Amino acid sequence: MNNIFFIAEIGINHNGDINLAKKLMDMAKSCNADIVKFQKRTVDDVIPESIKYQKRNTIWGYIDYIDYKKKIEFDEIEFDIIDDYSKEIKIDWFASAWDIKSLRFLDKYKLRYNKVPSALITNNTLLEEIAKDNKKTFISTGMSTIKDIDNAVEIFDNYNCPFVLMHCVSIYPCPDKYLNLKVIETLKERYGCEVGYSGHSSGILDSSIAVALGAKYIEKHISLDNSLFGTDQAASLEKRGLEYTVRDIKRINTILGNGNKIILDEEIEKRNQLKYW
Repeated sequence: MNNIFFIAEIGINHNGDINLAKKLMDMAKSCNADIVKFQKRTVDDVIPESIKYQKRNTIWGYIDYIDYKKKIEFDEIEFDIIDDYSKEIKIDWFASAWDIKSLRFLDKYKLRYNKVPSALITNNTLLEEIAKDNKKTFISTGMSTIKDIDNAVEIFDNYNCPFVLMHCVSIYPCPDKYLNLKVIETLKERYGCEVGYSGHSSGILDSSIAVALGAKYIEKHISLDNSLFGTDQAASLEKRGLEYTVRDIKRINTILGNGNKIILDEEIEKRNQLKYW
């Protein structure tokens, strides 16, 4: 497979603004991303009680954490716009559902993929519901142990649901010393499945290395401006970085070749030119 699949993670970098979301979709399209991804939550259900009413300094003032999360959450009106706009500019989209209500909400849009966020890889109830859908599912593995991954793989295998394990380190942004990209090889060898990389580095080199190590799918957060408000902005690619990343990862396997040592016709011609004995 030479065609590496690139997921442009918009996530919550739209800050609840549908116009900003559309600009991010435009950016992903212009940089040749294969698909864009959002997130969907039932906020009242998924925010732990212990932090719901902690005050946060936001662009809307000093407000409760749950109120901040509600301000950046898209509902049916916005997702209808996203669905229509994706058809207009011809780029697919999907979303990670953080709870069963959100998973069933997304049914309306007949999306091709599901996504298990790292934070939910140990939520067996949600994993089973996702696996029952039998859609190809990207499973992020940040904040998890091998035992946790074993459990998730078993659930998906039990339902014969196709999946991709995405190596991930849940630090935003993630320093080079923690990226540990060789885990990609570990996942591939242990599970014999398709593997990918969901990266939170603010750079672009990690994605190319991930592909060289065997990743077939790359996911990166994207941002119009890293200085914008939001927890994921600093770990996101701006347009130039996105453009270079997509360009480079789609060249890697061609550059690597098949490992067979041969003399090319062009080399034979050059050898004949240079041979003097």
